Amino acid sequence: MRVKDILQSIEQLAPISLQEDYDNSGVQVGDINREATGVLLAIDITEYVIEEAISLGCNLIISHHPLAFRPFKSITGKNYVERCLLKAIKNDIVVYAAHTNLDNALQGVNYKLASMLELENVKILQPKEKALLKFVTTVPIQHAESVRNALFNAGAGHIGNYDSCSYNLTGEGTFRAGIGANPHVGNIEEMHFEPEVRIETVLPVMKKEEVLRALLAVHPYEEPVYDLYPIENEWSRHGSGVVGVLPEPMPEQEFLYLLKDLFNLPTIRHSKLEGKEIRDVAICGGAGAFLIPKAISYGADAFVTGEAKYNDFYDVEDRILLAVLGHYESEICTKDIFFDVISGKFPNFAIHKSAFDSNPVKYL
Repeated sequence: MRVKDILQSIEQLAPISLQEDYDNSGVQVGDINREATGVLLAIDITEYVIEEAISLGCNLIISHHPLAFRPFKSITGKNYVERCLLKAIKNDIVVYAAHTNLDNALQGVNYKLASMLELENVKILQPKEKALLKFVTTVPIQHAESVRNALFNAGAGHIGNYDSCSYNLTGEGTFRAGIGANPHVGNIEEMHFEPEVRIETVLPVMKKEEVLRALLAVHPYEEPVYDLYPIENEWSRHGSGVVGVLPEPMPEQEFLYLLKDLFNLPTIRHSKLEGKEIRDVAICGGAGAFLIPKAISYGADAFVTGEAKYNDFYDVEDRILLAVLGHYESEICTKDIFFDVISGKFPNFAIHKSAFDSNPVKYL
């Protein structure tokens, strides 16, 4: 089994295309075609984590936060990031990160947090925009069903809880095959009229290449015609944050103690208590304060995140309870997500969770 086989299992859950523009998820360093000897799972990568991987015989480290986040003009070992990269290279260790793509993924970080709180009816708080394409092709009538099925099997045609969605319109296509062509129907240098079906469907941007390969594999024409259009529809299957409902409403203070216990927190920051019950809960792990207005407009009773600024606690006023866990604390579950994905696909492979606490924030 090669390193890239393990990484493909992660990207099935959290495709790289789901990451935000500012992010640097994916392979940070190393040869993914090497045989995998073991994987170490971490939130952040430090020199201690690299040493841990070496001692365990792991040639792959998967972290949530990217080690190489900013561009480099040189790598000289002047800081811990550069020292980690140099040590990983010297020891043939592949370093990989699944960051905002895991945040935005269905069943990613925020779904994991929601499951820890046993939230029900969980859905995306801010669906991802500009993540869908309209796909259009024309095909001879007798081949329409096989082409549709190929597109659907490749990931096209999903809308909410429905699949195999398409619109089909019959018409007549024309073409004239030139010298050197190998037409499926018609003759060289003769105008041909062919009864065709125009198939329209929708697909995620991340499925574009798969869908095109599927089309080219089954379409009977030598030169299949297709169009791709960007569309503004939101994609409710992926995006930032989630919102769900507690099994039973609870007082604000009881809810805060629940968070404190669940996430093993030495302390928890929160906004002023208003004596309200908590039922609808919005969540965004990490630096999720940008979603506070979205949580308020949704009507959530509480918003749980990893980071917030001083004024955020003022700005929520009496509209929502703001609970801040700490960035590291809100994303410690990522190691469990990685573990479940890899062990489910490769049950006999050596998987280790880092034993080092890499949280740079300390509490006295």
